[in-house]
Amino acid sequence: MLVDVNKVKIFVTVPLENVEEVRNAICEAGAGIIGNYSFCTTSVKSVGTFIPNDNANPHIGTRNKLEFVDEEKLEVICDIDKVKKVVSALRKAHPYEEPAIDIVPLIDEAVFSDKSRQLEKKWKSKS
Repeated sequence: MLVDVNKVKIFVTVPLENVEEVRNAICEAGAGIIGNYSFCTTSVKSVGTFIPNDNANPHIGTRNKLEFVDEEKLEVICDIDKVKKVVSALRKAHPYEEPAIDIVPLIDEAVFSDKSRQLEKKWKSKS
């Protein structure tokens, strides 16, 4: 199946006390737009774990000690052409030295329509 990726979903875990700052930064940079709505995000509370090594400068925790941090996993949709700007804003607003950021390509649901599948079959038959 050939598809163009026009949007991604960005996931990042954020300490509870910094969620609004990060949410505002990424949405002001252009993420979180769905149709006529802006600042569209969702979040789930989670517990993050990590061990900062000797070279780390941790915002939370102590070097060489396992840390457990109450966080929210923040999710937002972003147009592909805004990803670099949004991730830059995210990194600037995020308190962690190394935030865990996942970027997942999204497939538009129109790709799964009958007409789309017919066009794909027609294209393949010409190859």
